Amino acid sequence: MIGTTTRRLIGAASLALMGTAGAALAYPDGPVTYIIPFNAGGESDVTARYQQARFRELTGHDMIVQYLPGAGGAQAWAGLNGISGDGQTIMGTNLPHIVLQPMLQDPGYTTEVITNVYMFHFTPDALMVANDSPFQTVQDVIDAANAMPGGVTAGGSATNSANHIANQVFMNETGVETTYIPYTGTGATETALVGGEVDMLWGYTTVAVRQGDATRVLAVATEERHPLFPDSPTFRELGIEMVGGAYRGIGVPASTPEEIRTQLSDIIGQINQDPSFREQMENDGYALIDVPYAEMDAFMAERIEAYTAIAQQLQQ
Repeated sequence: MIGTTTRRLIGAASLALMGTAGAALAYPDGPVTYIIPFNAGGESDVTARYQQARFRELTGHDMIVQYLPGAGGAQAWAGLNGISGDGQTIMGTNLPHIVLQPMLQDPGYTTEVITNVYMFHFTPDALMVANDSPFQTVQDVIDAANAMPGGVTAGGSATNSANHIANQVFMNETGVETTYIPYTGTGATETALVGGEVDMLWGYTTVAVRQGDATRVLAVATEERHPLFPDSPTFRELGIEMVGGAYRGIGVPASTPEEIRTQLSDIIGQINQDPSFREQMENDGYALIDVPYAEMDAFMAERIEAYTAIAQQLQQ
């Protein structure tokens, strides 16, 4: 459950920026605090920084990014509904995290109490190694894992996350056993890989773009080869049925009025359509998606069904 210190931090952020306008007024009517439930440096942080300038251009108000890492994001999400629902404090949300965490443990919240207003991008899974790794191909990984069951370590961001799912699906599909090592965020996993703490990394195409020549992408979990990594095969090309990754969006407290939910959704949708924003995101390896508030229930129902099938394996 959320601790006293965390509750005070979230409450202070909300109260410091609380507006006086009701839902009938234009939104926002002051600076908006955007809480990222992870450490700085990961995809959630990077995209929030890209959104900041466009948010100000559209609304005339600042978007102030704050970090509240802990428990793979659960520490922040458990406190979301304790924040004032005036729209002046919003929070990043991640899939599959907000589905799997409540399904497999008691993180202090349930999926149903998280009010998502927009899902704006998708990052495909990528199996990566450091550039000096002896693993040149996915088959090299499989051979090493067969020779040393559990001896090959795979880094990833948090447990019950997209990276955790990717590792489990990989084991299911190949029959090998690897040891998954969770980190507090994507930025931490990158340091772990290039620093030699893990043998390989379940990251994303975005991580591969940032790391450049420091890493090597063995395969990507997309339908077709990623345009930024034309020499890296898809898992399907290798006979491994893996297509997946992480979705990121924005949530608000449950007490937020419908009008503010819709207005915030519209603002994020406008940012997603900005040509310069799209180019910046795509060049970094992101795949933009557009799931507005009005379509969120159907989207979440589909995602919950997809994640349920593998959830129990993650507890073994």
